[in-house]
Amino acid sequence: MKLSEICRTRTKLQSGALTLPELVSGFLTRIERDNPNINAFSQLHKEQALVRAREIQEKITAGTAGSLAGVVMGIKEVLCQKGYPATCASKMLASYQAVYDATVVERLLAEDAVIIGRLNMDEFAMGSSNENSMYGPVRNPRNHSRVSGGSSGGSAAAVAAGMCHATLGSDTGGSIRQPASFCGVVGLKPSYGRVSRHGLVAYASSFDCVGPFARSVYDVSVILKAIAGQDPMDATSSAEPVPDYPGLLENMRSDITVGIPEEYFSDDLDPEIRRRIMDIAKKMEQKGARLVEIRLPNLKYAIAAYYVLATAEASSNLARFDGIRYGHRADMKAVRAQLKAEEAAVAAGGPANSQDLDTLMIRLYKQSRTEGFGPEVKRRIMLGTYVLSAGYYDAYYGKAQRIRRLIKQDFQEAFSRVDVIISPTAPSTAFELGSKVNDPLQMYLTDIYTISANLAGICGISIPAGDHSRDGMPIGVQFMADAFREPDLLNAAMLAESVCAAGADEQPA
Repeated sequence: MKLSEICRTRTKLQSGALTLPELVSGFLTRIERDNPNINAFSQLHKEQALVRAREIQEKITAGTAGSLAGVVMGIKEVLCQKGYPATCASKMLASYQAVYDATVVERLLAEDAVIIGRLNMDEFAMGSSNENSMYGPVRNPRNHSRVSGGSSGGSAAAVAAGMCHATLGSDTGGSIRQPASFCGVVGLKPSYGRVSRHGLVAYASSFDCVGPFARSVYDVSVILKAIAGQDPMDATSSAEPVPDYPGLLENMRSDITVGIPEEYFSDDLDPEIRRRIMDIAKKMEQKGARLVEIRLPNLKYAIAAYYVLATAEASSNLARFDGIRYGHRADMKAVRAQLKAEEAAVAAGGPANSQDLDTLMIRLYKQSRTEGFGPEVKRRIMLGTYVLSAGYYDAYYGKAQRIRRLIKQDFQEAFSRVDVIISPTAPSTAFELGSKVNDPLQMYLTDIYTISANLAGICGISIPAGDHSRDGMPIGVQFMADAFREPDLLNAAMLAESVCAAGADEQPA
């Protein structure tokens, strides 16, 4: 088992070899030194974190501390944290300050985690590179000219750079697993309904999941246990009992059945990534796992179905940000003056257009959304509005829903034969900053291996696949398991983690 950073830190704190204020101060020093180059943290809670560290240190000394005492964490900007801005990295919410804690934040605090700051992300969680942010892009800690992945790029980069023990991100189509792959850390997307979404600013409500990042499978299991479970504030959260994930991992099984889907290992996959994933699968087989070839025939439709359904939900969810009730508001005086000037021009015999008939409120709404949303968010709102419009609903949205059901059936059939499915996490390593921002289709295809888990509502995890690639960047291996089968998922990921660690000395640094 890879050494757990959380366990190692807990041992030092309990023995008195380290104090929590010292630990937090060390992380703050590293953040202040490295964050200007990486841009993972959008907000740093320096004084508040130190005060909380002193309070929890007293609990540690008294033996009354919670399960996450000593764990220092960062929170993605999409999750509400009372008293702090929850901007979603968007100008639309630049002035919004959360008035309550997300349920996952409440649960972290109840178990005595220290939250050290908030993390950069793609605007409203829409992106695969963390370049769509009002804070600027997040750079990959391994190579500052490369992307960190998205939309939870700040969450992945903060862990990879050693700025904290663990972080929370959100995953709508791969936004935890893909950046975990790019940055060389562990990222877990729970089953839909396993973790409460209360306090998560919605992108696509039937897809969104909250999950953890850390540097080992065991450590993400510790965080998952703390945040999982039913929540009366989220009607979609499940009443399924929460297992003792870390406890189950202490008795890791190797006699598992691993499915290898031919659709994920086509000729289009980078040969180095294919070799790395298959090498891990074969080493797992040597440890006792059984490999089974499977088919998921409807996966070829996953990207198209996802970008119809997710953008449709996004257009509905973001309609509330109108500059009147919610979100950024344009300058009312400027809008009124512009409207009066146009009305005067029409009255004087000038050319008329549709905007001349706008009321002040409609014009304010348009101008506020024009100023508040970035290009990628606008693109997805327009796509979603189009597929929901009269005459196109059945042709696009209705058909995509039927495909989603077929993809879920494919997975159900596969999981009747296997415990987990192995695949690449991403089709490449982290790409150069700016290389895909003008090609939306190529950007969307970076999530080709992760989107299907969100469509099916199952759980998935990405772990580092051993050594670096030929370009010096991390490669991720993904495992997927059936809904609420996180124990199987974590078991398989830990087995793979162990074979990767065993072979590290044989691989180039």
